[in-house]
Amino acid sequence: MRIGVLGATGPAGSSLAARLASVGFEVVLGSRSKYKALEVRDRLCERWEGRDLAIEAADNKGAAQADLVVIATPWDAAAATAHSVAGPLAGKVVISMANALAKVGHEFQPLVPPRGSVAASVQAAVPRSRVAAAFHHVPAKELGDIDNPVESDVLVCSDHKDATETTLEIVNKIPGLRGLDSGELSNAAPIEAFAAVLLQVNVRYRTRVALRFTGIPE
Repeated sequence: MRIGVLGATGPAGSSLAARLASVGFEVVLGSRSKYKALEVRDRLCERWEGRDLAIEAADNKGAAQADLVVIATPWDAAAATAHSVAGPLAGKVVISMANALAKVGHEFQPLVPPRGSVAASVQAAVPRSRVAAAFHHVPAKELGDIDNPVESDVLVCSDHKDATETTLEIVNKIPGLRGLDSGELSNAAPIEAFAAVLLQVNVRYRTRVALRFTGIPE
């Protein structure tokens, strides 16, 4: 499968891109500027020299030609970025991974996007696509360290069964991650908002936490 990552020049997007490539996916880094995407690709390939990572670089329109597309931009650009490439995204599974958060003083606070969640806003921007929400709580630094597994559960929700199933297959291919079907896209609102809690715990305990649920059979 060929996966495009729009906004792949940021920490979350580039980390996810490297991890996806490390487990055998062909990845296309997308950015508003192809040249910026090329810089990130070269940096990833240099860091992981010796690994056969299938990573290309393109602008967002080029990356949107992939079989499946991840929106990894900052939250306030996610819907607009998806809408700008709505044509090539039509009929495809689109994964939204952004959290709408703001730091107020020493606290992280969740924000409420116009449609309740970033993922719902993306779905409204690309109505002919099948949007799934995923990867909201995986620490970017650990995700990008492809020499080691990243231990975390990943909550996946969508209004489209095939989008949920496809996203779960991708998640479960990454060592240490376990995808969990978390229902319809309306659940993206509390999933995204909970990232504020995790960040606050990170600050308090000077660590990088991840979610792991008990009581679910392997």
